[in-house]
Amino acid sequence: MRFAPIVAAALLVAPVAAYAHPKLVSATPAPNAVAAPTARLQLVFSEGLVAQFSGADLVMTEMPGMKMNAPMKMPATAALGADGKTLVVTLPKALPAGSYTLSYHVVSTDTHRVEGSYSFKVK
Repeated sequence: MRFAPIVAAALLVAPVAAYAHPKLVSATPAPNAVAAPTARLQLVFSEGLVAQFSGADLVMTEMPGMKMNAPMKMPATAALGADGKTLVVTLPKALPAGSYTLSYHVVSTDTHRVEGSYSFKVK
C-alpha cells in the first residue's frame, strides 16, 4: 500500500511524456530578426529528430529595390546536426539582402511530426 501513491503518480505522468512533440527551442537567425548575410541556418528542437523525415524550405519573399512576381525558393540542403536535435540548413552561398520565410517539418524519435515556419530579414 505504501507504493500505491507512487504508482498512481507514475501513471499520471507517463501519458504526458508519450504525447510530447518536438518544440522549436531556438533558431539562428531568430524569428523576425534582421540578420547579417549567412549561408547557414540552425533550428534547435526540444527532442531528438529523425533525419530522413525532417527538412526545411527557404523562400525569398522580398528583395530590396526589386519587384518580385512570386516568392523564390532558395537552393538549400537540410541535415541533422551531431546532437540529434538541431536541423542545419546549408546554402551554397550567403543569402542576399531581402525578406525570407523558413518552413520546416520535423519528426521526433517518438514519431510525432511538427510543422512550422517563421520569417526573418537579411540586411
